[in-house]
Amino acid sequence: MGATLRSADTASWKRRMRDWLTALGLAMGLALLIRLLALEAYRIPSPSMEQTLLVGDFVLVSKLHYGPRLPVSLGLPFTAWYVPDIRLPYLRLPGFTEIQRGDVIVFNYPVETGPIDRKTPYIKRVVGLPGDTLWIENKVVYVNGRPFPDPDLVQQRWMLRLRPGARLSPDSLQAIGARNVARSAYRATLLFFDATVAVAHHIARFAEVDTLQPYSEAVLLQGATARKARQRERWGPVYIPGRGDTLYLTPQTWPFYRELLVRYEGHQIYPRPDGTFLIDGRPGRYCVIRQNYYFVLGDNRDNSLDSRAWGLVPADHVVGKALMIYLSWDAERHRLRWERLLRPVR
Repeated sequence: MGATLRSADTASWKRRMRDWLTALGLAMGLALLIRLLALEAYRIPSPSMEQTLLVGDFVLVSKLHYGPRLPVSLGLPFTAWYVPDIRLPYLRLPGFTEIQRGDVIVFNYPVETGPIDRKTPYIKRVVGLPGDTLWIENKVVYVNGRPFPDPDLVQQRWMLRLRPGARLSPDSLQAIGARNVARSAYRATLLFFDATVAVAHHIARFAEVDTLQPYSEAVLLQGATARKARQRERWGPVYIPGRGDTLYLTPQTWPFYRELLVRYEGHQIYPRPDGTFLIDGRPGRYCVIRQNYYFVLGDNRDNSLDSRAWGLVPADHVVGKALMIYLSWDAERHRLRWERLLRPVR
């Protein structure tokens, strides 16, 4: 009788274990499927997207908008481990929208080496689309000849000059939204801070303020040094190629398109002394582009490594569209930012 009870208990325990393991396996499989094909969460580690996204924000990213990208490496789910020598073919399932100018997207950092899906995830705002011509002058982004309207929360560096004899404390600026306030070490009347246009306009109305303008290194310099600084602050114009475009190479455009054509398009290209190029073993100047490219900027324009520094984002590196801040943690104050919970990313 006792042996029979023990056998029944053992069988019941095995059934419960089997049920638990089945439920656990289904839950892990469902979580992996959701993360692979639908939604993934990311934490913001740097201030390059302030004020739209703050350090400590946790963002939900949709892979359904532009189409889920299937893995191109073989490895363990939810870990950084993968088989180095195996590359799967690139495949993206259909999405229900195209990338739009102004979208905040997550993508894999293009200039890193290794499989695309194992590169570091970055988050920036799309400013230039395939077919656009883009340049930046006096901190204004021009797309196809028209200024790009910055979202309200785009932040930049400002330079404030006080009236003679006036005083203004950094705390008073920070209280209304200015960040990283600093006083010039050489001129007591100069202050520098990061802020949105709305905050800067509010500060400009202070009685202590003489002038307020976007920060420019050239303003603090003179003569030839100032002219060189202005040249450094200008960017472009550049053409953003798309799938099927024929790109014409010159010695002037080659430096910008080098990474795009060699790393992402897979060409072997060598410039020649006569100004032409050796493209895949043949002399020429033309390359046909096989995928779309995008120009991205951080919303914290003077504190962001983006397309100005490392070039365009290839379509196969795009992960998805940022939808919502589902959690936000202020590490300096050790508290939740309740006001940011469930805030849409715009």
